[in-house]
Amino acid sequence: MKKLANYIDGVDFAPISNHYINNFNPSTGDVYSLIPDSDERDVEMAYEAAEKAFETWSKSPSEKRFKILNRIAELIDLKNEELALAESIDQGKPIWLAKTEMTRSAQNFRFFATAAMQFNSESHTMEGHAINYTIKSPIGVVGCISPWNLPLYLFSWKIAPALATGNCVVAKPSEITPMTAYLLGEICNEAGLPKGVLNIVHGLGPKVGNAMVSHPNIKAISFTGGTATGKHIASIAAPMFKKLSLELGGKNPNLIFADCDFNKAVKESVRSSFLNQGEICLCGSRILIERSIYEKFKTAFVAEVQTYTVGNPLLDETKIGAIVSQAHFEKVLSYIELAKQEGGNIICGGTVVKPEGLKNGWYISPTVIENLSYDCRCNQEEIFGPVVTLTPFDTEEEALMMANSTPYGLACSVWTENLTKAHRVAGAIQSGIVWINCWLLRDLRTPFGGMKQSGVGREGGWNAMNFFTEQKNVCVKL
Repeated sequence: MKKLANYIDGVDFAPISNHYINNFNPSTGDVYSLIPDSDERDVEMAYEAAEKAFETWSKSPSEKRFKILNRIAELIDLKNEELALAESIDQGKPIWLAKTEMTRSAQNFRFFATAAMQFNSESHTMEGHAINYTIKSPIGVVGCISPWNLPLYLFSWKIAPALATGNCVVAKPSEITPMTAYLLGEICNEAGLPKGVLNIVHGLGPKVGNAMVSHPNIKAISFTGGTATGKHIASIAAPMFKKLSLELGGKNPNLIFADCDFNKAVKESVRSSFLNQGEICLCGSRILIERSIYEKFKTAFVAEVQTYTVGNPLLDETKIGAIVSQAHFEKVLSYIELAKQEGGNIICGGTVVKPEGLKNGWYISPTVIENLSYDCRCNQEEIFGPVVTLTPFDTEEEALMMANSTPYGLACSVWTENLTKAHRVAGAIQSGIVWINCWLLRDLRTPFGGMKQSGVGREGGWNAMNFFTEQKNVCVKL
């Protein structure tokens, strides 16, 4: 059985404790590899390697950083199928989706590689009296903690801008999906990334994550994951005055108005609800539908859902793969039971699926629920699985009230052919991202993040580059 290793100072290291954690294949329920059960000693070792590498890397020409990061992107593209297979086995997602995510991971490195060449200081003239110029310097050693749902994509989304701006990184992938992060270490060596610039420590959040967040010399933390974990991280990091970027949970609404492009709204809403088994922070989990088209939309929505095949992630025809872990599988099922207790009517799915040859895997049929109040737990709490609710509304004001009723504010989709209404609703939605007549159409230059309990700060484009730098203004009197 394969034992993964920590990637520290450009070398694979066993955990100092010599203890390991089981890594499960969600599609079979079997243990198929072992993950380092690291602790604060491994984090300290990684920090020392990063701190040692920082002076040289931070002063390296931007063109050198561009070439290395761009080479990492090229290697991810070359190894797309190998990485996608590893990701599909490790996470449970369909392999065709994993291939797309490997492409997007390469794009992250390529985008921030080019950004390294464009990132510059600013100058402001004070009417002939003085010149101000702003120096943007790398912070030092930073910590990046990524989740299990889009393992390599979100890992690279954090690491690439941190490295592009001249920082050195101690990174922790999720212990549930560590495989592609482990393989990234090999790619970094092949690309010629200097030793110590990136260090990857595997293990549990209470051990490795806490050690990173509480380390006195890791000066910034970029975290994507659950809101409860984000609160915990903030409680440690804020009193230490660390820079924090927290991309947390979501309970995203799709607003379907009667004047929408009906067929497109149906197909994209189903996709937004169930892509990656609904395990994407941007998934639309609450479908709010104008009452005049509610029954028609519900019928078409359910018909589209029933075309989605649940099964072996390694088959191209599979639309919905396995739930990532047994614990999460049980959590999702508990919310389906809660929906029944709250008076919900399950009109599609809601059952455990046992694909042929994969009887011990963690599969749930795509679940559609109606007759729930907008403020019940199933409409307020993040389920993060293949579960969606349908709720009618009568007026635009009511739709906005329900959309904004949750403690989250990450993403929203608005479906209407009325241009004025689209802009008006987009302005009134309490959400960091609003898609009009589309979903998951992403431009890496745009700010990414949420309001309320969906997070703190913005990632993407210059927002990410600025987060990973300290800005110093110098004023020169003429």
